[in-house]
Amino acid sequence: MHSDCLFCKIIAGEIPSAKLYEDDKVLVFKDIDPQAPVHFLAIPKEHIPSANDITEENSAIVAYLFQVIAKVAAQEGLAENGYRIVNNCGEDGQQTVKHLHFHVLGGRKLAWPPG
Repeated sequence: MHSDCLFCKIIAGEIPSAKLYEDDKVLVFKDIDPQAPVHFLAIPKEHIPSANDITEENSAIVAYLFQVIAKVAAQEGLAENGYRIVNNCGEDGQQTVKHLHFHVLGGRKLAWPPG
């Protein structure tokens, strides 16, 4: 755990979250500032700072996280009509928390380009 990381604090239970799914590898919880009717975050429990830090050694957790995203998306009623998975990487990508995470948005028709 990185003591200055917001998501590590959520994983540790120091900051509450509206959990949708949790196991020993990942955590999925509702976004506190939803941008769609359904908006949740999926994060690995292992601290990986960004997509730039995915390596051969830790890439299996990303594949697993996408399996969990599909499961939770179905649980939240998004599977039939679809949803968007977003990863913000780095300053220009608007990454505000330096812990790898994926936004999952759905429940309405999403525009393109996103911004």
